[in-house]
Amino acid sequence: MIPEGIGRDWHRNGREGQAVSSDRRFQGRKAIVTGGASGIGLGVATRLVSEGAQVAIWDMSPGALAKARDMIGGGVTGVRVDITDPDAVQAAQEETLSALGGIDILVASAGITGPNTTTWEYPIDAWRKVVDVNLNGLFYCNRAVVPSMLSGAYGRIVNVASIAGKEGNPNASAYSASKAAVIGLTKSLGKELAKNNITVNCVTPAAVRTPIFDQMSQPHIDYMLSKIPMGRFGTIEEVAALICWLASEECSFTTGGVFDVSGGRATY
Repeated sequence: MIPEGIGRDWHRNGREGQAVSSDRRFQGRKAIVTGGASGIGLGVATRLVSEGAQVAIWDMSPGALAKARDMIGGGVTGVRVDITDPDAVQAAQEETLSALGGIDILVASAGITGPNTTTWEYPIDAWRKVVDVNLNGLFYCNRAVVPSMLSGAYGRIVNVASIAGKEGNPNASAYSASKAAVIGLTKSLGKELAKNNITVNCVTPAAVRTPIFDQMSQPHIDYMLSKIPMGRFGTIEEVAALICWLASEECSFTTGGVFDVSGGRATY
């Protein structure tokens, strides 16, 4: 479901930082949000639409896509895609181009956590799956949209990494490693596109209560909360606000950047 506070008319809540804008800064822009049928992706897609964008939500679940479209309303196209399949990603890119007429923005937020266990006991198949979704799938999506952005001489790519990619969370080695790799990929691609009016940045959230919590053990959730100086989890609205600035025209002299949204947890 769409988190409370997300919708056409956003409000401000000082404690939770739910500041919203009613302007139309994304008017005429075409965006892709991967993992956009739930969690942070859904929050970002909702805000982009509320500010004028046409959005293609990429997700694996037809049911979740239909529900997200119904919740957000007009301005949304649902595209079913398995991002771990490069051919499927390319097909989704072509379907999106046909539906929207262009691609200006990519927010790559699809991801999984994998099991919570020690590195030496980590199942090989689970390791490969986490890396395939969080790193390879994100790479395929970044790779697929760049040619269209180059042809349009404009683009904004925002990759969702994690504070775990900076610090490394115990009992989450695959997740931490994959998110560290996303940071490295973002920096490389940002430099490659720096002269093309295409910015590439990433965000590194601490824990935000979304359906991804269902993939984690309670001790691991408790550990993540204990590391946040603010003493609370982040909100979808707080992360979406930062992502949407990075996806906007205002973000014109920042690329290859890594933006903390961790309640003070980040150590660098």
